Amino acid sequence: MTVMKKLTRRSILAGSAGMAATAMTATATAKLNAVTPANPEGPFYPKHSQVDMDTDLTLIEGHTEHAQGQVIRVSGQVLDDQGNPIEGALVDIWQANTNGRYHHEDDPNTAPQDPNFQGWGKVKTDAEGRYAFTTIKPGAYGVDDSWTRPPHIHYKVSRRGYHEITTQMYFASEALNETDSLLKSVPEDARSSLIVDFKEADGIQHGRFPVVLARVT
Repeated sequence: MTVMKKLTRRSILAGSAGMAATAMTATATAKLNAVTPANPEGPFYPKHSQVDMDTDLTLIEGHTEHAQGQVIRVSGQVLDDQGNPIEGALVDIWQANTNGRYHHEDDPNTAPQDPNFQGWGKVKTDAEGRYAFTTIKPGAYGVDDSWTRPPHIHYKVSRRGYHEITTQMYFASEALNETDSLLKSVPEDARSSLIVDFKEADGIQHGRFPVVLARVT
């Protein structure tokens, strides 16, 4: 596995510095109202817009070849802290490709790029707060000699009148989850809400990741 020599543990964690107060508030709220716990944005949120940001990250508009890797379907519902669905919430996801590399100019990983992987998608929830994406399971990647990040998908969920959540979704039964600094930064009693167990149906692995936002008061 390629280790990203220029990307240090400090640089990964630096993205969370501005979120510290938000993360603490969200974590405290999670204990009371099951608000989804925050997890750092990281350094690879896309800097530039792209032509295709739809819900199928496995096929880019104008391309005929699909992305490499295991196709998965992740869906869920965005709710408020009283259990009510939130219509029109913007769900924004981004992730590494199957080789563990982001389509981002600052990613020093030397693993292969996948020109057919979209890497970033956005959608607004429907009247029942539902969303869904078709994508691929991202690969693990090395941050430094002592830290390898497990497969994960970044989420940013927002809606006027609610506190925005930036977090990460993890995959169940990944040994690297046990040693990941960012996942372990989430209080143990809330950590399971970020870990999704995928099950096969119709030849595709399906997982559900609900997101709970707190109302602005």
